[in-house]
Amino acid sequence: MALTQQDIDDRFEFGKTLIAEAGALAMTYFNSLDSLDIKSKGPQDFVSEADYNTEVLIKDAIKARFPEDAFFGEETGPTGIDGAEGIWVVDPIDGTQPFLMGMMSWCVSIAFISGEDMLIGLVFSPAGNEFFAAQKGKGATLNGKTIHVREAKTLDDGIVSVGYSTRTSPADLISMMTGLLESGGMYHRNGSGALGVCYVGSGALIGYIEHHINAWDCLAGLLIVQEAGGRTNDFIRDNGLHHGGNIIAAVPALYDQLKSFVPSNPPLTR
Repeated sequence: MALTQQDIDDRFEFGKTLIAEAGALAMTYFNSLDSLDIKSKGPQDFVSEADYNTEVLIKDAIKARFPEDAFFGEETGPTGIDGAEGIWVVDPIDGTQPFLMGMMSWCVSIAFISGEDMLIGLVFSPAGNEFFAAQKGKGATLNGKTIHVREAKTLDDGIVSVGYSTRTSPADLISMMTGLLESGGMYHRNGSGALGVCYVGSGALIGYIEHHINAWDCLAGLLIVQEAGGRTNDFIRDNGLHHGGNIIAAVPALYDQLKSFVPSNPPLTR
């Protein structure tokens, strides 16, 4: 059965309450970092009990309220994806490394999609007191106030966030940075892809590019940028839900130029 507008509205209101609860739980861990159990998932890639327990809180709440919906979380993986009308895509703590270092650039990210349509995007930074929200066709907000992308025409008009992970090569990063800097741009990176993308929507940044990013890191932010008047690549259509991929989120006038900086070759690993 296709989702109605009321179905989406119900999930939007539920999601806003849920992400606030998840952010509050994550903050309790953030305020007691010395006692966290931390494990390495690979080079420059960590996970803690805060990530796992926050995701379980979100997953269990969704299962109780909307048992027919599927779930795809960074820590627990996909559940009930095949044939599902709606899928919640969740990163319980995006920016785990800044989180573990006591920095404020981390957030909880929750998206709700149906097929290739991004319907709900929620990103909450409890440490930074930033709550981004968007519903398809209804605009985007930051802490309840409507946001819009910056009126930028050239790379001189703002800063571009450049994401990087060890799934891609240093050479690919250098290629992106060379294109950006030689074209008069300036770069920014805070360790959270979700927040970086959202800052394009709020006008703090004029673009976000990365060779490879995972779906749970960016789907919520991509909808927020679109609803704030920005332009993004079609992330889901290129099988980004399961495998991740390139990301370009920008003010419309700079989208094509920023896209030209992003390598098209596959990442090192999936």
